[in-house]
Amino acid sequence: MYLKTLHLRQFRNYFDQKVAFDAPKTILVGNNAQGKSNLLEAVELLSTLKSHRVSRDRDLILDSKPIGQIDATLERQTGAIDLALTLRSGARRTLKLNGEPLRRHLDFLSVLNVVQFSCLDLDLVRGGPEGRRNWIDRLVIQLEPIYAHILQQYNQILRQRNALLKRSKEIRKAEFSDSFDKMRFIAPESPEPENTKDLPIPNSQSPIPSSELALWDAQLATAGARVIRRRDRILERLMPLARNWHRSISGSAEVLDVKYDANIEVSSELIAKDNLEGVRQAFLEKIQKRAIAEQFQGTTLVGPHRDDITFTINNTPARQYASQGQQRTLVLALKLAELQLIEEVVGEAPLLLLDDVLAELDLSRQNQLLETIQERFQTLITTTHLGAFDAQWLRQTQILSVVAGQINRF
Repeated sequence: MYLKTLHLRQFRNYFDQKVAFDAPKTILVGNNAQGKSNLLEAVELLSTLKSHRVSRDRDLILDSKPIGQIDATLERQTGAIDLALTLRSGARRTLKLNGEPLRRHLDFLSVLNVVQFSCLDLDLVRGGPEGRRNWIDRLVIQLEPIYAHILQQYNQILRQRNALLKRSKEIRKAEFSDSFDKMRFIAPESPEPENTKDLPIPNSQSPIPSSELALWDAQLATAGARVIRRRDRILERLMPLARNWHRSISGSAEVLDVKYDANIEVSSELIAKDNLEGVRQAFLEKIQKRAIAEQFQGTTLVGPHRDDITFTINNTPARQYASQGQQRTLVLALKLAELQLIEEVVGEAPLLLLDDVLAELDLSRQNQLLETIQERFQTLITTTHLGAFDAQWLRQTQILSVVAGQINRF
C-alpha cells in the first residue's frame, strides 16, 4: 500500500495543508513543535481511528474550531482509495470511504495499515503495563478490526460494573457511618469502646442484589475472554518474528522471549486450543476469589484491563535489568516484527512512521532499521536534522521542511 496524498484542514496546527508523497521515503525536517509529529498523528488516525497522544477529538482540532478534517488518497493492490475523517469538537466524528459515508467504524479500520515507532515507544519495556496493553491492542485492531468492537464492549461493561461496585461501597460506608453516629447519640456519656468488638459492625453483604452483580460478572467474563484470546493469539504469531529480529540485531548474543501475562489463572494450553468457554470459566472463578476485595475497594480487580506483557532477555526480566541499549534493541525488534507480521497477514507492506526516533538509536541500530526499510516499506520520518542519513539514502528520499504548520520542499 502507498499513501499518495494527505490533506489536513484545521487539524492540530495545520490550517489547510496538502502533501503529495512522491517517493517511497519522505523525511519531514524541522525544529521541535512545528507540526512534524502532527502529520504522522493524522496518518495514525486514518489507520486506527485513535491517537496515542490524546483521547478527545476536540484536542485535535485547530484553535478550538468546530471541525477538523483529514483526507487521504491511498493506493492498494485493489486500486485507489479515498479516505476522509471529520473530527467534531461537540459531536461524533464521521467517516467516508471513496466518498460514501460509513455507518460502521470497522469498515474503515481495515483499509490503511501502519506501524508507528516513536521515542515514546522506547519506554515500552520499563513503562507501566497500560502502555504495553495499548501497544498490543493497536496491533490486534490492525490485524483483526472486529477487535475494536470487542475491546469497546469490554470497556463499557467494565465501566458499568465498576460503577455498581463503587455504589455498593458508598452505601456500605454510609450505613456504617449512620450506625456509628446513632450509637454515639444514644449514649453520649458512655466511655469510648475498649475493643473493636464494641463498635457497630457494617453489613458484610453487598447492598447490591447478588443477581445484578452476577449478570455483570457473566458479561465481563464473556467479553474479557475474547480480549484475552485475541491478544494471546497475536503475541504467539509475533514472538518468533521478534525473536529472529532480536537475534539478528544483537549478533546472536541474546535470546528474547515475550510472554502474555494474563491477570486470570488460565493455562496457555487452554488459550492455544481456542477454548473460549474454558477461559470464560477461569475468569468467573477468579472473580469469585476476589469478590470480597472488589467490594471493599469498589472496583474490578479481575480482567484483561490488568494484564501485562513480560519481556525477558536470556531468561532475565528486561524491565528490571535490561540496559538502555538492550531496551532499544528489544523495541526495535518488536517494531520490525510488527512490520513483517502485518505484511504476512494483510498481503501488502504497511506504512512505517518514524517519529524522531533515529536520534535515540545508536549508529548500528540506525543502520539495521534503514537497511530493513530500503524500498520495501513506504516510510515517513520526522527529524530535526539530516545528519543521520547518508548521501545515497537522501538522494532516494523526498525531503520536506515543516515550519509552523507550513510544509514546503526542502
